[in-house]
Amino acid sequence: MATSLPHPKMRGLLATHLKKHFMIGATLAVIGAAGVKFFLYDWRKAKYAEFHRTYDPMKDFERMRELGVFQSVRPLGEAKED
Repeated sequence: MATSLPHPKMRGLLATHLKKHFMIGATLAVIGAAGVKFFLYDWRKAKYAEFHRTYDPMKDFERMRELGVFQSVRPLGEAKED
């Protein structure tokens, strides 16, 4: 005696799949956004804070002046030309 296969459940199939996949997508989006914030933005923010805490603008100016970057300021070792 042959048994018949059960009929597939077609009513509401799209709605159940959409609910499931929407929840998966929303969860992955929240995890991804949190990962970017904590591992990229906060890391970059800490690096900028470290730079500004240790940056000495006068030391940087002296270094650039000695390299001859500025046209209006001569390096210290260079004599004034008239």
